[in-house]
Amino acid sequence: MHRLDQAWQGDARRAGTLIRYADDFVVVCRTAEQATDAWQWARTVLAETGLQVSPEKTRIVELTKGKQGFDFLGFHLRKVESWKWRGRWYLQRWPSSRAMKSVRAKIRQLTDRRYAGTELEIVVERLNPVIRGWGNYFRAGNSARKFSQIDSYVHERLAILASNKHKRSGRNWGTRFNSEWLGRLGVYTLTGTVRYGTAHAPR
Repeated sequence: MHRLDQAWQGDARRAGTLIRYADDFVVVCRTAEQATDAWQWARTVLAETGLQVSPEKTRIVELTKGKQGFDFLGFHLRKVESWKWRGRWYLQRWPSSRAMKSVRAKIRQLTDRRYAGTELEIVVERLNPVIRGWGNYFRAGNSARKFSQIDSYVHERLAILASNKHKRSGRNWGTRFNSEWLGRLGVYTLTGTVRYGTAHAPR
């Protein structure tokens, strides 16, 4: 990948700005023509090193007025119109669909009904590091809505586990196992942990 960096320090720079982390990269371009040139540059340079651009993972997208977005390093990036200044669009980022599915799967595994015989406090001790670690990665950005969804999912999963534990039927967990009950368990919550900063604009 060092060859790719070298190419973008030379002639390929005219095609756009390269942003790379390990073997994942994005090229920020002003026009569709530049994007096509950047694609060709990347294919040519990587071919010289025996590598190739993945056709499944690589695509050209148009960010203008939020027309399209793209995933990069676990985030989904898309331009969103300002609610305060209409006509102004800002690049925002939040956990991608894949990242959301991944953390939900981990939460579901740690709250599986086979743990109905385990003390809920122990389940929470196992669960908290997963939630906290995931949240620390995604908290810089515009993740508040996604964080709220994960908090609700954790609440639901623990309430269902408690229902199974006490052999109570039904899913009316909202009243029986409310937010106060969740707080007493010491569950780490993501809501309120987002840190808004200057957004960088890949692509």
